[in-house]
Amino acid sequence: MLKKNEIYRAQVTGFTSEGLGVCRVEGCAVFVPNAAPEEVYDLRIVHVGKNAAHGKIINIITRSEQRVNRECPYAKLCGGCDFWHLTYEAECEIKRQRVLDALNRLGGQALQNINITGAKICKNYRNKAQYPVSTDGRAGFFKKGTHDVIEIDRCLILPEITDQAKAAVLSWAKQAKVKPYDEQSHTGLLRHIFVRTAAKTGQIMVCLVINGEDIPQKKRLIAELTKLKGMTCIAINQNMRKGNAVLGEVTKTIWGEDSIEDILCGLRFRISPRSFYQVNRDQAEILYEKAMEAAQLNGNETVLDLYCGTGTITLCLAKKAKNVIGVEVIDAAIENAKENAKRNGIENARFFCADAGQAAKQLAKENTKPDVIVVDPPRKGISADVIEAIAEMSPKKVVYVSCDPATLARDVKLLCEKGYNLTHAEAVDLFPRCSHIESIVCLSK
Repeated sequence: MLKKNEIYRAQVTGFTSEGLGVCRVEGCAVFVPNAAPEEVYDLRIVHVGKNAAHGKIINIITRSEQRVNRECPYAKLCGGCDFWHLTYEAECEIKRQRVLDALNRLGGQALQNINITGAKICKNYRNKAQYPVSTDGRAGFFKKGTHDVIEIDRCLILPEITDQAKAAVLSWAKQAKVKPYDEQSHTGLLRHIFVRTAAKTGQIMVCLVINGEDIPQKKRLIAELTKLKGMTCIAINQNMRKGNAVLGEVTKTIWGEDSIEDILCGLRFRISPRSFYQVNRDQAEILYEKAMEAAQLNGNETVLDLYCGTGTITLCLAKKAKNVIGVEVIDAAIENAKENAKRNGIENARFFCADAGQAAKQLAKENTKPDVIVVDPPRKGISADVIEAIAEMSPKKVVYVSCDPATLARDVKLLCEKGYNLTHAEAVDLFPRCSHIESIVCLSK
C-alpha cells in the first residue's frame, strides 16, 4: 500500500484517456498530470484510492525530448487542454496508441497498427466555447475537477474573435450591473457565455445562458457585440435549473438570425445554439471523407445513419449512395436535417424521428434493407438494443464513428459476436492539445 505524501521513483509506461501519465509503483498504478512518454520522476503521492493512486511530479530524473515549454500560460490550471507540454507528434502517438490498445484489449482484436491523421493547425480551430461566469464577474474555464473559474483572456485553441465576444459581454454585464450566477445559492442572472463561430462563412453567434427570463439593457449588449465583424445571431437561453447542464430548453433570439451557417464537405448547414456540430470543421471534413471511404459506396446502396443529428454525415453520404435514411430520437434535430437537405438540393435523403429499434421495425414494414449502417453515437456508445437492431437489419457493412475508444471497442466486440469482422480502423485528431480522439472502424458481415 502506497503512503500519501511519500516520495517514490517511477517511470511513465502509458497514458489514461484523460491524458494522465501512468506509472507503476510497487504494483500500483499511479496517475500523473503533465507527464511525458518514458520519463522517470520522483513522485509525491497526493491521493491513494482503492485501485490506484495519484501523484505529483517533484523532480524529473530522465527528461523526454518530446517535452516542450507550454505556449499557453493557463494550461496547468485550466481543465480544457492536456498536452501543451508535449510536441504535437508525441500527442498524436499517445492518441493512436490509445485507440489501438482499446480495440485489442477491450475489443478482442489483434491489430498490429492503425493510422492517425493529425491536424495541420493546432490553434484557433475550435468553433464553440462555453465560458462559465464566476460570482465576481470573471469568465474563463473551470479548473480541472472543480467549479472554480480560471479567468482567461486568450484561449489558443479558440479564434480570437471568440474571446473578443466574451470580453464584450463582460463589458456589458459590468455596465448594466448584471449579477453573475451563484450555483450555491441559485441566485444571480448570468451563468455562461456561449459563442459559436463558422470557419468558412465567418458568421458568429453569441448566446447568454441566464437564470431568468430576460436581460436588462439589451440595446447596450447589441451595440457592444455588433462591433465585431461577422456577428449574425445574438440570443438568450433560459436555464433556471440547478445542476451542471449548460443550456436550458428555451432559446430566444434578441438580434439577427436564429442560427449561423457553415460549409462542410461542400454542403451548407444551419447551426443553432443546441445543434450538434463538430468543433473542428477542417478535421471534421477529413473524418467524414474517411467514413465515406470506409463505406466504399458505389452509388447503388441504401445507407442508414442511426444517429443522424442534423444530417451532416447523412447528407455527405447522399452524394455517393442511391438512398440515405437518417434516424434520430430528437425531433428538432430531424426538422433541421430536413431543412439542411432542402437547402442543399438533396432529394435522395429522408429522415424520421425514432430510436434504432423503432427504425428497424419501420424499415422492415417497408421491406427496406440497408446495405450499410453508419453510426456516430454519443460518448456512451451504442446501447444493447441498438446492437440487436443492427444485427436484425443485417447490413453488409457497419461504419462506426466514435469519440470514445473504450465504448467503441466494447461495441466492436459485441458486433463481432453478431457475425461481423473488423476490416478497417483508424484515428483522426479533431482535438489538438486536448485528450479526446475520434476514430473510424468498418465492420463487414
